[in-house]
Order: sequence, then C-alpha cells, then structure tokens
Amino acid sequence: MRLLVIALAMVWSAPLAAAGNPAYPERPIRLIVGQAPGGATDIVVRAFAKRLSDELGQPIVIDNRAGAGGIIGAALVASAAPDGYTLLAGTNGPIAISPHVTPGLQYDSHKDFAPVTLFSEVPFVLMVHPSVKAATVQELIALAKSQPGKLHFGSSGQAGTPHLCGELFKYLAGVDVVHVPYRGGAPAQVDLLAGRIELYCAGLPSLAPHIQAGKIRALAIAATKRSAVMPQLPTAAEAGLRGFEVNAWNGILAPVKTPKAIVDRLYTATAVVMKTPEFLAELKARGAEPLLIGPAEFAVYIRNESEKWAKVVKAGKVTAE
Repeated sequence: MRLLVIALAMVWSAPLAAAGNPAYPERPIRLIVGQAPGGATDIVVRAFAKRLSDELGQPIVIDNRAGAGGIIGAALVASAAPDGYTLLAGTNGPIAISPHVTPGLQYDSHKDFAPVTLFSEVPFVLMVHPSVKAATVQELIALAKSQPGKLHFGSSGQAGTPHLCGELFKYLAGVDVVHVPYRGGAPAQVDLLAGRIELYCAGLPSLAPHIQAGKIRALAIAATKRSAVMPQLPTAAEAGLRGFEVNAWNGILAPVKTPKAIVDRLYTATAVVMKTPEFLAELKARGAEPLLIGPAEFAVYIRNESEKWAKVVKAGKVTAE
C-alpha cells in the first residue's frame, strides 16, 4: 500500500512540477523583436535582454522578425509553445493599434498572449517647423482652425504610431490637418527639417538634437509628466490638450497558457533589472522612461491602449496600407 501511495504521489506531482517548472529557465530563451536590428526599439530591448539574461542565468537570443509593423513577430509568438522559451518584445503597434486597422490578423491581442511586464515608455513630442506661426499648442490649434486642410503632418507610415499620434491630435483638438505618410521616419524628418511638412509627432530621442539646435520647435510632450531629457517642455495637459498621451512602449509578452510560475519568474527577474543603475541610465540616455508593472496591470494597460486607439482609428477612418 505504501508503494502504491508513493507511486501515485509521483504521478500526480510530475505534472505539477512541469507546470510550475521551478528550475525555469533551463535553456536559452528566444525573444522575438518585430522591428529591424539597430532601430530604437531593438536597441532598448537588447539592453534589457542582456541584463535579464544575467538575472535568469540563461542566454536570451534576440530574433528580429521585422515586417508588417511588428505583426509577423507577434503572430509567431502567439502560435508558439507556452513554455516560456519564446517571448515577444511587445510594442503598441502590433498589440494595441494593428488589431483595429489590419483585417484578418492571425492573433488576438487579448486572448493569445500572457502579459508579463512593461518596462519602458518613450513619450512622443508634438513639434512643428519654425516657420509655423505657433509657439504653443493652443496657438497651433487656433492656426489649424483658421486654415482647415492647409497644414500637413508627416508620419513614418500609414497606421503607425506617429500617424495615430497626429490623428489623436486632430481628434482632441477638432482640427483638419492633412496626413502625409512616408516610408519610414527618416524621410519624414528630412521633410520636416526642410519645411515641406509643418507638423510631426515622434519619440523625443530621435529629434532632440534638432530641437535643441532650433531647427524644430517642440510644443509639448504627450505624456503625464515632463521629460528628464527636456524638462522645460510642458506636458500636453499643461499646454491645454488633455488626453493627448502617446508613447512607444516596450514590454514582454508570452504565449497564452504559459504557466503562472514562469510568468512570475520573468516578472520578478525584470524587477531586479529595473533596479540596475546602468540600465536605468541607458534608458534615460535614449529618452525612455522606466516603468515597471506586473502581469495583471499590464493586461489592463494593453486593454486601455487598445480602446483608446480604436476610437482614434474610427474617428480618423484609418486603414492599413
């Protein structure tokens, strides 16, 4: 009888041990990045992955699956085995925006992923060419209302975050400004500097040198607090445009049904990384704000982001290319 009890205990405990996997991770982890190597997202994610690898004691292999605005990478992780060895460097594009503009997605942002943690946000800035006769957000709104359809805002491409940032500005300010999509952020920035477009909305790091040189005029940061990089810049709310909050966020998601013990292990390891002075300094240098939230909070964050962009997409009648 004792032998039977022991045998049954072993049978019952084996699945529980596998589900909890207290030894996780036991081999390298693949982290899918839906953007090209060398881009702003890729650089921040690699810095994070290096320190997370040190904390977990296993290599984290970056696998860049660029294309379709991050959709390819997200779809790959959504269909991966839920064992903690294939993760997604989640960003707002494929998770919160694409579901509302791209028909026939192979994943559901709310049903096919297990949110792990959010670790940084890069706030966007509303800026204009110096030739625009507006020194504040309210002056820009007044100018746009006096010249409907005459001002142009550029973006890195149709249905990307910079595009949606411009649409959110139009939606909240009640103005008619024409969207000009480019094939990437670089050509859009070239035309902004040349004055061929009047407005642009993008992450602070890429254009901070031009703002400081006076080649571009920044009007407000689309965040709830001022930036440490440019503290003199008011928030959108301070500038009189409440609700104008846009950022490129970076987080970690796993396939749905990934065991809670694995999700918790990844989160606690991230919490240690977020106390590393070197990593925090690197985030600051790139204009990113550290932000640590757990799995449940991250799920709510994603849902709120999704609901916000759904309204903007509908109001602007935004579609994918």
